[in-house]
Amino acid sequence: ADEAHRTWSKSTTVDERAALIRRVSELHTERRQELAELIVREMGKPIQQALGEADFAAAIYEYYADHSADFLKDEPIQLLAGDGSAVIRRSSLGVLLGVMPWNFPYYQVARFAGPNLIIGNTILLKHAAQCPESAAAMQQIFSDAGFPEGAYVNVYATNEQVAEAIADPRVQGV
Repeated sequence: ADEAHRTWSKSTTVDERAALIRRVSELHTERRQELAELIVREMGKPIQQALGEADFAAAIYEYYADHSADFLKDEPIQLLAGDGSAVIRRSSLGVLLGVMPWNFPYYQVARFAGPNLIIGNTILLKHAAQCPESAAAMQQIFSDAGFPEGAYVNVYATNEQVAEAIADPRVQGV
């Protein structure tokens, strides 16, 4: 993930990364039945709610793809005194680790991974232990959407292993 941040993130534009997230949205829509059946089996969510979650995740990815240019443009700050100028510039930090709960395995990932990948961060994602198949399905979606190796990395980790990852200096946020 660190290597992907140093290479892919630095060599792509916001528009290119947003296009990949748009493809993630499309794949959620195309695979909604399969995704829903996974979380019905893994966590017992009723099928209509599971389908709704897959659709909601697709909508979140689409929203970030549609609005990323506006969200990430420089924002001038009016100085209260003195000469000069100031601007808020949003840029990537590096590798981010997400630890997800079991009850919304697609929605939680969408709200974390979508905007962070568009800005250029790379993602390590530890799903809840109850959701191994949906975790694998998410990894496959990001891969099939065209993200390079290391941009989105699904990890099956214990709490102790997550603590080790948090302590790693390459992880810039949790």
